[in-house]
Amino acid sequence: MSPFPTVSAIEWRDDTLWLLDQRLLPLQEVWLDHADVHAVVNSIRDMVVRGAPAIGITAAYGVVIAARARLAENPQHWQQLLAADFEALAASRPTAVNLFWALDQMKVALEKLDRNQDPVAQLLAEAIRIHESDLAANHTMGHLGANLIRHYGMPAKGVITHCNTGSLATGGYGTALGVIRSAWKAGLIEQVYADETRPWWQGARLTAWELLKDGIPVILTADSVAATLMQQGKVSWVIVGADRITANGDVANKIGTYSLAVLARHHGVRFMVVAPTTTFDPSLAHGSAIPIEERGPEEVVSVKGVRVAPEGVAVYNPVFDVTPAELIDAIVTEKGVVEHPNRDGITALLAQASIH
Repeated sequence: MSPFPTVSAIEWRDDTLWLLDQRLLPLQEVWLDHADVHAVVNSIRDMVVRGAPAIGITAAYGVVIAARARLAENPQHWQQLLAADFEALAASRPTAVNLFWALDQMKVALEKLDRNQDPVAQLLAEAIRIHESDLAANHTMGHLGANLIRHYGMPAKGVITHCNTGSLATGGYGTALGVIRSAWKAGLIEQVYADETRPWWQGARLTAWELLKDGIPVILTADSVAATLMQQGKVSWVIVGADRITANGDVANKIGTYSLAVLARHHGVRFMVVAPTTTFDPSLAHGSAIPIEERGPEEVVSVKGVRVAPEGVAVYNPVFDVTPAELIDAIVTEKGVVEHPNRDGITALLAQASIH
C-alpha cells in the first residue's frame, strides 16, 4: 500500500506485545516485550510509545494481555477482575482521547464474547482490527490531505510539521506525516521543516528519522525558527496531528502547536490538522474543558540526564496546548475534510462517520 520503507513501532508477535522504545531513537532501535499489563501501562506513561493513535492501539493489546492473565488467575470471575486493568490503562495518559476510545471498543468486544470460543483470541482479533483500521485510515487521510494541498495550488513551497505524527505515532504511515508522505509523492511539497519539539525532541529524534528513511527532504529547525521561515516566505502550510478535538473544533496537540497556529494566521500560512475520527471528543464543548497533562521538571531542566538549568528553578511543563478552531483552516479525517471547522461542521462530520 505504501511506497515508503515500512517503519513499525507496535507489533504483536510470539503471542505478546512488542514496542519499539521511542525514547532511544534514533541512536538505538530497541524492542521491548510486555509480559503483563503493568508493563504496558508503564510503557504508555513513560513514553516508550507515544502518539494518540499508537497509545490507543497499545492499550487494546494491553487488554488482551490482562485478560489472559486474569483468566488464568480466576476462570470464574476474570471479567470482574479485568475492571482494575481497564482503570490502570485509562489512567496512563489523560489527554489522548484515542486511549479511551480503544478501551471502550475492547469493552464492547468483551460484552459480545462467544462463550464457545477462546475469549483471549476474540479480544486479540478486536485489538488487531483496531490496529489495522488505523493504518487504513491513515492512508485515506494522506490522500485527502494531499488533495487539499493540490486544491489550494501546487506545489507548496514548504511545510512545517510539529512533534511526530508518523508510523511511530500511529498504526502505520501516519496522520500529518501521512499527508506529507502522500503530498511529497504527488510532487506537491518541495521541502519539509521539522520542529525539534522540546522538551522530548520528537521532531529531532523521530520525525527527522522517519523522513530520512523515506528519502523525503527534511530540514530540522529549532521550534523558535518557525516565525522566521514564514516571514521569509518559505512555508505554505503547517500540518500537525491532534490528541483530542472538541465538539466546536478546538484541538489539543503537542505543546507549541498553538504558537504555530498564531504565527500561521499572521503570515497568511494555511494550518491543517490531521486526525482520525477516534480523536474527536464531542462530549467536550470546547478546548478549555480538555484535561492537559503536566509532566515533571526533569524533562525541561536536563537533556539525556545532563542538567542544563540551575538547581531550584521552578518549571512549568504542560505536554499539550489548545489551538482554537478559528485558527484552523482544515481538519482532515478518514471520513472527510472540515474546512474552517466549527460546531456545525464537526457535528455533520461525526454524523456521517457514525452512519458508516
